[in-house]
Amino acid sequence: MRRPAVSLRWKIALTVMAVSCAVAAVLGVLVHNAVARQTVGQVRKETRANLDSALELFEYGTSREGLNSLLDPPELPAELRRLARSGQRGTMVGTYRSRPVMWAAAPADGQVMAAWLPYGNTRRSLEKLDTAILGSAVLAAAVVALAGLFLAHRISRRLGITAAVARRITAGDLDARVGHGADQGPGGGAAGRDEVAAVAAALDSVAGSLQSRLQAEQRFTADVAHELRTPLTGILASAELLPEGRPKEMINDRLRALRRLTEDLLEISRLDSGTEHADLAAYDLGALVEGSVRATGLDTVVRIAADTVVETDRRRLDRILGNLVINAHRHGRAPVVVTVDAPPGGPPTIEVRDHGPGYPVDLLHHGPQRFRTDAPGRGKGHGLGLTIAVGQSAVLGIDLRFTNAPDGGARTVLRLPHAHDAPVAP
Repeated sequence: MRRPAVSLRWKIALTVMAVSCAVAAVLGVLVHNAVARQTVGQVRKETRANLDSALELFEYGTSREGLNSLLDPPELPAELRRLARSGQRGTMVGTYRSRPVMWAAAPADGQVMAAWLPYGNTRRSLEKLDTAILGSAVLAAAVVALAGLFLAHRISRRLGITAAVARRITAGDLDARVGHGADQGPGGGAAGRDEVAAVAAALDSVAGSLQSRLQAEQRFTADVAHELRTPLTGILASAELLPEGRPKEMINDRLRALRRLTEDLLEISRLDSGTEHADLAAYDLGALVEGSVRATGLDTVVRIAADTVVETDRRRLDRILGNLVINAHRHGRAPVVVTVDAPPGGPPTIEVRDHGPGYPVDLLHHGPQRFRTDAPGRGKGHGLGLTIAVGQSAVLGIDLRFTNAPDGGARTVLRLPHAHDAPVAP
């Protein structure tokens, strides 16, 4: 069974808590041992002093009243009794009349002389000390853990913002930057204050460099396409003057293909610039799709499972559907079917499906690539039709997804946003 992932924030907080608990435990043991040694040692010293006094009085046969000394007391611990009978001295904590005491014993003329001092206050003092040490350790561990959690939260938050910006850049938002959305560390200000800020600055630098290069490429593509437009128009006009025949048809066919490529490049440049805006109006989706498919002039089946009203830009939706239908006929196999549906409570959908070899794996994973149509069995082309469909879908807020049908064939699904209450355009 796979263990649940633990966030970096909690890993840092738990590590800090574990280290603080370990340090508190070690310090608590050291303090306890030092204080206990000193306190118990003082009691032992006093008890031995009483024992020495009792032995001296016993030797001279004088009274030992007030010294808390006894000869062979039954409460004396057995181990201490054996030690005294072997001719040695010793001390041990025990009980006398059900009270804790510190015993000291020594041999005295064939008997055991024992002296005692109350030990209850000393034991309570040590217990209070242990309670204080434990409370202080818990409080210190809690404070350190909270501080560690706070610092870990700041670090993980900054890393999370950096990761979110990286995902936005990956998705195509090249204006995204970390510098305006994340803390720059305890010192604030410029990058390089700490490692997280250095990573954020490096990501911003990469995004800026990538944006500059892409903008330069977009400007180059737009300039080339624009410069080609005028001479192409002149060449097409000149080609019309050629005598009728097969050469003229071939030339005109290639020139029209080149003009379409030029127009596609100009459209992609406008979409890449991010300046395109939809001219929205309300339309009956079924009639709109039928008109768009009919305009392609290709033999395509249109099925209206359920109709609805959508708010969209008719020209841009025509462009999307036209490119998808042409792509299905060019690279797939008949029948090509366009299905319109409007499930209750769900978004209106348009499905374009052919019965050919399907989309290649790279397109399914990474989306359409410009000038790349290397799918085996799907024909040739410049690969801009699907790219334009994706760009126009983004302008219209359409969720466009490329899949393959379970029984074969490429399948493209468009999920349109719902229409607001608006009059239906003719």
